[in-house]
Amino acid sequence: MSSGKLGQWNTPGSENSTAIMFYYVYVLQSQAVKRSSTAWQSVKNQELYIGHTINLRERLQEHNRGLNFSTKPYRPWQLIHFEAYRNEEDAKRREKYLKTSQGARLLKRMLKEYFYHKRSKN
Repeated sequence: MSSGKLGQWNTPGSENSTAIMFYYVYVLQSQAVKRSSTAWQSVKNQELYIGHTINLRERLQEHNRGLNFSTKPYRPWQLIHFEAYRNEEDAKRREKYLKTSQGARLLKRMLKEYFYHKRSKN
């Protein structure tokens, strides 16, 4: 953990490896704009995408390079929230929950100040 780089300390085989693997559930927000007939507009209320991975930094780069079919049209993406789990099934369960309407409400409450300040800047 002394390197300060996200994800490096949990990479098996690295010099600081303790063989601890984390599974990340992440929330991305689209920063894309689309052309309307009169002006540039934010895409669909700053579209959110929820997923899980073992390498957060690499996965974000994949989304921004357009390697994911479902997120490609809404590039670029910004990481706005993540959670780390020791068990992959726990991470998958959390991802599935956050994609429900109840999970979406929870996310809005958890990130209330972020969304408020984001909206007030626009």
